[in-house]
Amino acid sequence: MLAAKRVLLIIGGGIAAYKSLALIRLLRGAGAAVTPVLTKAGAEFVTPLSVSALAGEKVYTALFDLTDEAEMGHIQLSRVADLVVVAPATADLMAKMAGGRADDLASTLLLATDTPVLVAPAMNVRMWDHAATRRNVAQLQADAVRFVGPNEGEMACGEFGAGRMAEPDEIMAAIATLLADGPLKGRRVLVTSGPTHEPIDPVRYIANRSSGAQGTAIAAALRDVGAEVVFVTGPASVPPPAGVQVVRVETAADMLAAVLAALPVDAAVMAAAVADWRVANASGQKMKKDGTGKAPALEFAENADILATISKGAARPALVVGFAAETQDVVAHATAKRARKGCDWIVANDVSPETGIMGGAENAVTVITEAGAEVWPRMGKDEVARKLALRIGEALKNS
Repeated sequence: MLAAKRVLLIIGGGIAAYKSLALIRLLRGAGAAVTPVLTKAGAEFVTPLSVSALAGEKVYTALFDLTDEAEMGHIQLSRVADLVVVAPATADLMAKMAGGRADDLASTLLLATDTPVLVAPAMNVRMWDHAATRRNVAQLQADAVRFVGPNEGEMACGEFGAGRMAEPDEIMAAIATLLADGPLKGRRVLVTSGPTHEPIDPVRYIANRSSGAQGTAIAAALRDVGAEVVFVTGPASVPPPAGVQVVRVETAADMLAAVLAALPVDAAVMAAAVADWRVANASGQKMKKDGTGKAPALEFAENADILATISKGAARPALVVGFAAETQDVVAHATAKRARKGCDWIVANDVSPETGIMGGAENAVTVITEAGAEVWPRMGKDEVARKLALRIGEALKNS
């Protein structure tokens, strides 16, 4: 799968460094060559001998090693790989990257490279949530550094939350995507998916029956044809695909903020079933029955139109694809929606209960473009996603 590809693997100083050993095995098993770089802190968790034995190559550790400088200087080392992977990427190492520091071999290589960089963050949840780390992440994303993870879970320190390094197979999927040759290689695509939950009170919310299955399938299909995918998902019932940047949200307002933060992108596929309305007078406490039989009066406010905002914004992607879930007059409503929202395509479907489409494994869509309506036969959602991903690749070919 990765034959003739070379990965420069920088192992940072975190407890998750042990996962880098499994990652090396996966890379070698896929045919890739691995050049390992072990930081001083990383060597506190895994030994140079174990890394070298698994990689089958020398481990680089020191910037001022004259023998290495004579054989392969740090500039050359930074550029012979097809991809630079930092796993684990600690808060300190990410801060160095964001600030352009170069005070050891790893940070110097990262500053000198003209090769794509993928980082797998790993740190305590409070460190990950800290304002300084958030600024550094934003800067690295603006510098086109790719991310995989971090995941939520129990930490080695005993705390729970976001900050666990992605598992080796997840990192491997992200590497395979970045090194894959496909029609969307080098393209960055935003996908929204799932429902949104609009709170009524702390235990109740307004939602819809979207499972997120179609959006998830689209994200995976775009990944498989080479795209770097930013996947903004509401509380869906299906898990997000590996090898994409996952941003989890709850409300329509959260989703809009995440979408705007992901820009710029080459294309946006807005497959989420966003709630049109939110409860303007949501209660901060659980609403109780008072014995009178009178229901509480809920006041509704219209949510921001995310599709129209993206379609008409200054940072508009070259291609914007919207979705229309209808129960009657599908083509007419979808055609009107395309004109009203200002997007390029609308993928429309009939979600009447008798179709079994919402929450089901199949879909039957009609793609509305400037040229008219193209009816696709009913097929599995994965197949719809593959067909749409290839169509997006064709559309972006000359953009």
